[in-house]
Parts: sequence; structure tokens; C-alpha cells
Amino acid sequence: MPEKVHSPEFDGGRPLESAAAVLRELFLRPRRFFLNFSPEGEVRDPALFVMLVTAVAAVTGLVLSILGPALGLGERGTFWILLLQAAGFVVLSPLLVAAAAACYWLSIRTFVGPVTDFRQVYRILAHAYGPMILFGIPGVGALAFGYGAMALMVLAVRGVYRTSLMTALITALVGFVPVATALMFFYLVLAGWAHG
Repeated sequence: MPEKVHSPEFDGGRPLESAAAVLRELFLRPRRFFLNFSPEGEVRDPALFVMLVTAVAAVTGLVLSILGPALGLGERGTFWILLLQAAGFVVLSPLLVAAAAACYWLSIRTFVGPVTDFRQVYRILAHAYGPMILFGIPGVGALAFGYGAMALMVLAVRGVYRTSLMTALITALVGFVPVATALMFFYLVLAGWAHG
């Protein structure tokens, strides 16, 4: 019997190479990625992956917020406030993904059944978080969030737990709504804080 092929996972020992492999699969072959994904394992490396993705998105956002006004693409914000927001988001990102994973975990337990534990859902969502690397690019960030938090989670629920498409859609949507609502609230609060 042939050995089962596993999806690439982030490895903290070789962060750039493994992150590139994960992102390549998520963008080019997401269905296959989650069909071959093993939810078993530790959460340390997935949490580091979340921080790396968030750091790249934060740096991209900072650079664009600094260069944007010079190119006529928006207002110049206070650099230190933008830097503080970016650093806070990087540091808090594993906890924010954990809060989102709790929403998806409850949804999976409700619609799929007691087939998983929180650690497995965190690992799945941490990898589905990969497209958020584009979050710092204006106009693309919302698409990246929707792709990761909804489209990839549909594929994840369907692939990892072998559910029907309808069950996967409902499960992902019920997890997505509170996460998207919380993200919008979070950014409204940050925008209000940054602009006085």
C-alpha cells in the first residue's frame, strides 16, 4: 500500500522554505492541501507561522502607509501609532487566531460532531491564515481574509473531516460570521484610536 502524502507544514527550524511551501499549496492547490493535511500535532509551529504571516503583512502595511501619501495614495498617519498597531497585531496574532479557532471549533462540533479537539482546529486555522500575508495591501486585505477564513475553511472542513459540501459551507459560515464581525469591530476601534 502506498504511503499517504502529507501536506507541507510550517517548520520553525526552516521558516522561509516551509512558509513558502505552505503558501504555494494554499494559493495553488488548496483542496489537495487540506485533503492531505494532518490535524494532529503541536501548535507551536502553526503559531509561529501565524506570527510570520502577520509580521510580513504588518511590514507591508507600514511601508505602504509611509510611501502611499508620497504617491498620492491616502493620508500619512503618525508613524509611531502605525508601528505600535503593527507590533501589537503581530504579538497578539496567535491569540486572535485562537479566539477565531474557538468559533470554528464550536461550529465543527455542532455541525460535524465531536470529531476534533481545539488543538486540531487551531492547527487547521493557523494554516488557513496563510493568505493573510496579503492583508497589508489596501483592497486585497479583505479578499485575503475572506479567502482564508471562509473559502479555505470550507475546503478544510470538507477535506479533513470528509463532510459534504453543504455541511462544510454551513460549518465554515457559522464560524466565519463572529470572526468577521470581531475583526471589523477591532479595526473600527483601532481606526478611531489612530485618528483621535
